[in-house]
Amino acid sequence: MKKILLTFLKILVLTVFTNTVNAESKIIVASTTSTYDTGLLDALNSKFYEKYNIRVQVLSLGTGQAIRTAKDGNAEILLVHHEPSELEFIKDGYGLERSEIMYNDYILVGPKEDNIECLSVQDKLKQIHSKNYLFISRGDDSGTHRKEIEIWSESELIINDKSQWYLSVGQGMGSTLLIANEKKGYTLSDRSTWIAFNYKNNLKIVCENLPPLFNQYGIILVNPNLNKNLNFNNAKKYFDWFKTNEVKEIINNFKVKDKQLFYYNYNQ
Repeated sequence: MKKILLTFLKILVLTVFTNTVNAESKIIVASTTSTYDTGLLDALNSKFYEKYNIRVQVLSLGTGQAIRTAKDGNAEILLVHHEPSELEFIKDGYGLERSEIMYNDYILVGPKEDNIECLSVQDKLKQIHSKNYLFISRGDDSGTHRKEIEIWSESELIINDKSQWYLSVGQGMGSTLLIANEKKGYTLSDRSTWIAFNYKNNLKIVCENLPPLFNQYGIILVNPNLNKNLNFNNAKKYFDWFKTNEVKEIINNFKVKDKQLFYYNYNQ
């Protein structure tokens, strides 16, 4: 009986120790879909694990949902791309630190038959609006969706999401591009997802390289007071590691189809 009791205690201690080690060796990152779907986060997180022996679980979400997940205390790190929302997150006490870490840009894509030169994004949207050309919106409260709403507003256009020409699909970027391709409609996309996307035989870029289309990504260290189970120490290692030359090299050298997707721009 004594041996059985000792064996049970050993197993109990080992289980508690293992669970503790596992808890201390893992963090959760709530990230925008583009950084995950392109494979960039896999490349970064593999190197981080190799260096620190800390596993990173990624929740690939639209920016709005990622922020709500972090507010609920279910992630240690936010990696998103909508500056106004990020600053509000910090101001309201949900985040401790924020750094701008990299950028790419948005593009407006549309049917290959569109041969009208894009002089400004606003003019192109006014054209789409006046002609009732089909526009596919992500409609998912992602960073891209929020950017789209901002640009419509800057164009002084009021959008009725029940209009037949405006299709809000509530989908991620890849699915939205797929629908736009099938229906030969317009949509706003981040360039990295567009480059990685394979089904675009009916689409082309109709607006690019214009100021409203700049796309900045920020990384935020979530306030550990939101959840006692948040692993602050390892999250801080991850947050600080993102500001190193090692990460700069990984991001700047990361390519899909021989094209660079993101550009590191952390400025200390």
